Amino acid sequence: MSKIKGFLEINRQLPLPREVRNRLADFKEVEGEVDTSISIKQATRCMDCGIPFCHQGCPLGNIIPDFNEALYNENWQEAYNILSSTNNFPEFTGRLCPAPCETSCVLGINKAPVAIEYIEKSIVETAFEKGYITPQIPKYRTGKRVAVIGSGPAGLAVADQLNKAGHWVTVFERAEKLGGLLRFGIPDFKLEKGILDRRLGLMVAEEIIFKTGCNIGTNIPTQSLLDSFDAIVLCCGSTVPRDLNIEGRKLSGVHFAMDFLTQQNRRVSALEVSEEEITANGKHVVVIGGGDTGSDCVGTSNRQGALSVTQIEILPKPPDKRHTSTPWPQWPLMMRTSSSHVEGCQREWSIMSKRFVSDEKGVVKAIEIVDIVWQDGKANFLELPETRRQIPCDLALLALGFLHPQHTGLLDNLGVEYDKRGNVIGRDYHTSLEKVFCAGDVRRGQSLIVWAISEGREAARAVDEFLMGISYLPQKATGGLSSNKLM
Repeated sequence: MSKIKGFLEINRQLPLPREVRNRLADFKEVEGEVDTSISIKQATRCMDCGIPFCHQGCPLGNIIPDFNEALYNENWQEAYNILSSTNNFPEFTGRLCPAPCETSCVLGINKAPVAIEYIEKSIVETAFEKGYITPQIPKYRTGKRVAVIGSGPAGLAVADQLNKAGHWVTVFERAEKLGGLLRFGIPDFKLEKGILDRRLGLMVAEEIIFKTGCNIGTNIPTQSLLDSFDAIVLCCGSTVPRDLNIEGRKLSGVHFAMDFLTQQNRRVSALEVSEEEITANGKHVVVIGGGDTGSDCVGTSNRQGALSVTQIEILPKPPDKRHTSTPWPQWPLMMRTSSSHVEGCQREWSIMSKRFVSDEKGVVKAIEIVDIVWQDGKANFLELPETRRQIPCDLALLALGFLHPQHTGLLDNLGVEYDKRGNVIGRDYHTSLEKVFCAGDVRRGQSLIVWAISEGREAARAVDEFLMGISYLPQKATGGLSSNKLM
């Protein structure tokens, strides 16, 4: 244990983000440089519980008390070795994960939890700075060839693990740049793309093959992969967005959120935008949907110079503190405010969208909404007709989540089975086809980056067992005790 009374003497602390006026002027990350003194103090707060529920909260089973103790002792290399033993990409999760580990932290029962996410970011960034992270080329090759379809976090995790096992791995990406939603969906103010490229450069140096512009089933025959590889892993993501079928949906100015975000990411990366330009500059923006994608739209709209930004959500406003319906150590139902909301946004809950209102040119100029009252929990609601009103809206962004992966092309060509939600059925990550596997959102539906990495790691082990009969890749940690107590 690091410091016996650390959790009593030190409060939760995070570094101050960049000032709003400064960060709204660019798309650089909201947080500044890593402050190692803060992360060491936060590691000191770890109680090294007899049963560390943070293990259970983390889909990767990160060995959190152990790397906290190493960090307290300022042994950065040991801390990174422990962290990277369960997490391939802590530089991504340390920026993008909503940190379910923190909501399961035992200290969080009656105090603010340990700042685990920031500690992860600090460890990996310091490891890069000190040169601890270098290409690790496998000493032996099995001769087996694996195709990974999709270069998002699940696909990258599959590739990284299978390469460690000695297989030859080729990752196919249909876009012209690698990273999937990490590159084209996540704004740079949350993840600057140099962080992604740094990791991809390592993976290339480790002899993983990447091929871009490859839309399997369209410009590359599906059968050619079946003929050329010993195993295929589908990591295509959940890419079909949920629509809002109300009057005026086809008006100019009504767009899916991801189309809006992708365009801006392309601009930041100096990539061509060939579609109709979507911009919030000089407009009244209405974001429909209260999740993380909606929050990203808020931050992007403010940086583009929107006149106003309103975010509406059909569900009721969450409570300010953890609700009794989601007690510790469950993921809590509670109000969450992102850095984008702080930058300027009108937020409204229990709102139903009724129709988009057109101007004389067929461009959206307003959205008509109505307040609702939920009954029987979230089972039914009543509209309040007297609250029906219009609010200005020159740009409407639909951030309603995703339904399932794209079926046309690769998946239909393969003939994989789908579940009732339209996701690929992957029993133990194995599809209905002999040598085809799946992982990530394509299998479990829209989810968190940490789940994508976890799925990728587990799928890689399943593929390795299929190819070799046995696998020495690590299994997911099940939690319960930290590793120093198991030895």
